[in-house]
Amino acid sequence: MSQYESSIKCIPYSQERVYTKLEDLNNIEGIKDKLPEDKVKDLQYSRDEATVNVPPLGNVTLRIIDREPSKCIKLEVAGSPMPVTIWIQIIPNGEEAAKMRVVAKAEVNFMLRSMIEKPLKDGLEKIAEALSMISY
Repeated sequence: MSQYESSIKCIPYSQERVYTKLEDLNNIEGIKDKLPEDKVKDLQYSRDEATVNVPPLGNVTLRIIDREPSKCIKLEVAGSPMPVTIWIQIIPNGEEAAKMRVVAKAEVNFMLRSMIEKPLKDGLEKIAEALSMISY
């Protein structure tokens, strides 16, 4: 199992506000306009699940599998060529600010590791960057 991490992002909103917004995937509605249309199509979502068509992978589903109130949201990726689990970790940074990091663990065989490591890290960084720009 390989682990990949985004850089830590500072968010000018409280830990509780950030968690409350991210723990319900229905709130994707507020960030749809920040997603690249050429890379993300046919977005559908509910409280616990979001499915998107990502060329060339096809449909990929993010499913919340665990919530640790105010601290962490754990998601499982379905439709990916390999098992991937993602954590969105949120910690306080004073009373009205938070820090966030996105972590992924993936079962990647040795032969593919060098090919997917950079795109996976770049993807995590883009996710973290997009999450840090949301108005919570």
